[in-house]
Amino acid sequence: MDKIGFTYIVDDDPLYNFGTKKLLEFTSFTEEVSFFLNGEAAWKDFEKRNSEGASLPDVILLDINMPIMNGWQFLDLISAAKFTHPVKVFVISSSINQDEMDRANTYALVVDYITKPMTLDKFKDLKKRILSL
Repeated sequence: MDKIGFTYIVDDDPLYNFGTKKLLEFTSFTEEVSFFLNGEAAWKDFEKRNSEGASLPDVILLDINMPIMNGWQFLDLISAAKFTHPVKVFVISSSINQDEMDRANTYALVVDYITKPMTLDKFKDLKKRILSL
């Protein structure tokens, strides 16, 4: 099975990021991955890459509740940015609040809202789904 080219993981939980790194390896999910502990760090990297013409992520797995800049703020900025590379955002959150799920789906870049925990099977299914889009 093919791999996704470039993935951003934006989540402030070091334990989640460690587990995600292992699951990405087990599933051969992506060629390249960058981890960010908040939306601001991810946004700065995205903005820099975009302005320099560097490769942008194909997929962003985005947590909502983070310090400094949360997922909503990140989504607002990236949604207003001008870029041509197709980016697919998946909100990955522990919240099962229907209002948050509905809000996430108002963003054109958001493909889906997935609840934690992320398991090996969820990553396998997500990879298949992304590669078929």
